[in-house]
Amino acid sequence: MFSEKGKARVSLLVLLVVLAASVSAFGGSAVVGSVAGSMNATMGGQALLPNTTVFSGDSLAVKDGAAVVAVEPGSRLVFGRETVASFLRETGEVTVLLGQGNVSLYRAAEGVSLRVKVGEVSILPVAGFKTLGEVALLNGVVVVTAKEGKLRVEGSGPAVEVVKGKTITLSAREARSPQGGAAGSGGSAGISSSTGLQLATVGAAGVSAVFSGVAISRAGDARDAAAAANGTAAAAVAAAQAAEAAAQAAADAANAAGCALNNYTQTSVYTPPEGMSCPSAD
Repeated sequence: MFSEKGKARVSLLVLLVVLAASVSAFGGSAVVGSVAGSMNATMGGQALLPNTTVFSGDSLAVKDGAAVVAVEPGSRLVFGRETVASFLRETGEVTVLLGQGNVSLYRAAEGVSLRVKVGEVSILPVAGFKTLGEVALLNGVVVVTAKEGKLRVEGSGPAVEVVKGKTITLSAREARSPQGGAAGSGGSAGISSSTGLQLATVGAAGVSAVFSGVAISRAGDARDAAAAANGTAAAAVAAAQAAEAAAQAAADAANAAGCALNNYTQTSVYTPPEGMSCPSAD
């Protein structure tokens, strides 16, 4: 049997273990993921750098660029240009609160659940499927596209499933009557086809947006460097040509002086170099 002092020590130890587990669980649940890549993006007003840890409550802003957030295990969130979003991490689920712009989400068949919320509308992958989807928000209109797997759209009315290759559009405030349903042609009723197409494809940048943007930036740097190199090369060629002309002029002048000396002394004290000769005397 434990003494009263021993019982107190055991109770304290148990309490410390419980507190440590609680802190660990809370800290783990607060982590959304890490930044896999970014261009012209900020987090909380600070430039977003690769490998930055993203926490629940963080706010993301993308200008003319893109950002990729890796969510374990194997899921990805890709944010396109002119996008504003924040994050919420709950047990087993990561939620993106989309304020404007677009986000592409990839979720493996298993793992943490992903959810995108726009106002009262909530979009999430259907469990059991590898899912690639896009959610775009423009002027109060939400466009949801399923590239792979299925997306479930929830709101104040019955939920709607969007299957692979289909697109629906709906109001950010109401999800009761989504237009262009999952079994339809994927059109955008009430929205012109050109605008609907623009909305449906605005999130298609995906992971390649970051690398394409970086490639474009590097191509621009390479182009500038090439232009500078061309300019330098042209200047070098011009300088070389000028130096060559000056050297030739100097050689001609020296040859003329030597030939004049021969004429003056009536002797052959000067011999022209190979390839050159003295003019014949009249």
